[in-house]
Amino acid sequence: MDLGIRGRRALVCASSKGLGRGVAEALAEAGVDLVLNARGVEALEATAAGIRDRYQVSVVTVAADITSEAGRAAVLAEGPFDILVTNAGGPPPGLWSDWTREDFLRAIDANMLTPIALMQAVLPGMIAKGWGRVVNITSVSVKAPIAALGLSNTARAGLTGFVAGTARQVAGRGVAINNLLPGIHATDRAIALDGAVVKARGISMAAAIAERSATIPAGRYGTAAEFGAACAFLCSEHAGFIIGQNILLDGGATNATL
Repeated sequence: MDLGIRGRRALVCASSKGLGRGVAEALAEAGVDLVLNARGVEALEATAAGIRDRYQVSVVTVAADITSEAGRAAVLAEGPFDILVTNAGGPPPGLWSDWTREDFLRAIDANMLTPIALMQAVLPGMIAKGWGRVVNITSVSVKAPIAALGLSNTARAGLTGFVAGTARQVAGRGVAINNLLPGIHATDRAIALDGAVVKARGISMAAAIAERSATIPAGRYGTAAEFGAACAFLCSEHAGFIIGQNILLDGGATNATL
């Protein structure tokens, strides 16, 4: 399918690896020019070079912490953008009794206020052009909270509330905002969480992965490529009637009717 976005320009955050890279690859395949952001220069430049060589699209890199004001300013200076994909690593797992006010503020700043600030920066330009796409990579935890990820549950639920209202305010101006909610995918985040299980229970990594895969009806972890393809469709010309939705990509792991 032709996504109808060849020649558009996208900002993809945290895109040197994992789900962000999967999104960048899928958009590049659709002919979208990219601004890629991540903190690590080496991985970011390697990803950019690979995408340029494979898809022959323009790729600009900005090595910066997107959760900082200076980092956002550096990234936004490369605008304007037709497409925004927000993404940031989730806060660490833990127990409700261990988290301090500062822990919550860090989580909210990274996983709620940062994507909100990016949307506030790019939406006026999209509205002026009469076309725009925003996809926020959040988490399955906003549909089905994960006890050990209370910091993530809290921050991402707040972002979801902001998007619910904002998406409906800008939809009539040709701008579609939606959230993608990943379950377990084969990324560094999954490896870190599985590693914690290995350490806590003294089992092998293979056993930890097999155990968690068994909780997913699809019987496996998702891939960055299939996640990227879903995101690219939400960024496409065909997705203008999908507004303010929270779309699960979790292999059926969330057991819910609605």
